[in-house]
Amino acid sequence: MKKGWLALVAAGGLFSALPASAQGVKIGILNDQSGVYADYGGKYSLEAARMAVEDFGGEVLGHKIEIVTADHQNKPDLATSIARRWYDVEGVDMITELTTSSVALAVQDLSKEKKKIDIVVGAATSRLTGDACTPYGFHWAYDTHALAVGTGGALTRAGGDTWFFLTADYAFGYALEKDTTEIVTANGGKVVGSVRIPLNSSDFSSFLLQAQSSKAKIVGLANAGLDTTNSIKQAAEFGIVSGGQKLAGLLMTLAEVHGLGLQAAQGLVLTEGFYWDLNDKARAFGERFLKRTGRMPSMIHAGTYSSTLSYLKAVKAAGTKDSDAVAKKLKELPVDDAFAQGKVQENGRMVHDMYLFEVKKPSESKKEWDYYKLLATVPGDKAFPSAKDSGCPLTK
Repeated sequence: MKKGWLALVAAGGLFSALPASAQGVKIGILNDQSGVYADYGGKYSLEAARMAVEDFGGEVLGHKIEIVTADHQNKPDLATSIARRWYDVEGVDMITELTTSSVALAVQDLSKEKKKIDIVVGAATSRLTGDACTPYGFHWAYDTHALAVGTGGALTRAGGDTWFFLTADYAFGYALEKDTTEIVTANGGKVVGSVRIPLNSSDFSSFLLQAQSSKAKIVGLANAGLDTTNSIKQAAEFGIVSGGQKLAGLLMTLAEVHGLGLQAAQGLVLTEGFYWDLNDKARAFGERFLKRTGRMPSMIHAGTYSSTLSYLKAVKAAGTKDSDAVAKKLKELPVDDAFAQGKVQENGRMVHDMYLFEVKKPSESKKEWDYYKLLATVPGDKAFPSAKDSGCPLTK
C-alpha cells in the first residue's frame, strides 16, 4: 500500500490529500498526541492503524482506504468539534482510538447522532457499553471493569484487603475507582479513603501523604499515562512501598513501564489485554511494530490495529459502508488477529481474555522490552460483564 493514500490531519490545521467527495473509506484516529497520554496511544496508535490498512490491502470494496488524524488534547469540546467536521465536511466513516473517557463519551454521543461508527480503544470507562451504549458504539481493548477484576481482585485475594485510591478527577477515574471498589468489597476488602487529582498534575505530594496516613495496604492508582508514572516516582520519594504499602497501577501499559524503567516499576501488578511476548502472533506483530516505531506495542496500539482491521473486515463482509450494516457485521464476525481472539456483544463490547502481569526485576529481564511475568489469564467472560448485565439499554 502506498503511504500517499494516508492523509494526515492535524487538529490545528485540518487538511486532506483528497476531497471529501472522493470515494473510499476514511478512518479517523482521534487521540492525545501531545499531552499526558501521548506515549500511551498518540502517534504510535496511528502507526498501528496504518499497519492494519496495509495488511488489509489498502482498499476495500474497490476503493482506497484513507486515514486522517488529529490531537484532541484531552478536551471533549475540541474532540467533538473535530469529529463533527470530520463527519460533516471530511467524509470520515469511522473514528477509533479515542483516548480519554470524557472525550470518548462525547464523541460516541455525536457518532450516534450522525449514525457513524466509533470504536473506542484508549478510553477506559465501562459506561461506553453500559448506560451510555449506542447502536454504533464499540469498545475494544479493555475497560475499567476488566482492570478491576484483574488487578483489584487479585491483590485483594492476596491479602491486600484495605485500599486508598488516588483518582483522576474525570469520568475515567470515577469509573475505575467505582468498578475496583465493587470488586474489592466483593472479595472481602474495604476502601478506607480516596482523593481526586486533576489531570496532568505535577505535584502528588499532598495526595500521597493522605494515602500514606490512611495505612491502607494497597494504594490504588486510578489514573493513567504520565500521571501514573509521576505518582509512582513521587511515591518512592515518600517511602510508601518501603514503608510496607503496595502500589496498584490500575491502568498501566507497557509504555508507562518503559517510561519508569524496571528499577522503579519492578513488582508492580497490572492488567493488560495484550503483551508482545505472549505468543507467536503477538511476537511477530511486536517485531514489525518495533522496526517502524522503535518501541514494542501496548494493548492500546495493538488494540487500534485490531479495531481498524475489524472495521475493514466488516465493511467488506457487509458490501457497503452503511453504518447499520457494518455494525451488524462487527457483532457477527469473530475477532482473530495479532491483538486477540474474541467476539463482540450486542452492547458493542469486544470480549477477549485479559492478563494479569507482574513487572520483572531488572535481574529477571533478558533484553529490552522483556518486562512482564504472566501471573494469570482472566477469561473474557470473567473480565467483562455479559451484555444483559452491562446496563446497556439496547440489550433489555
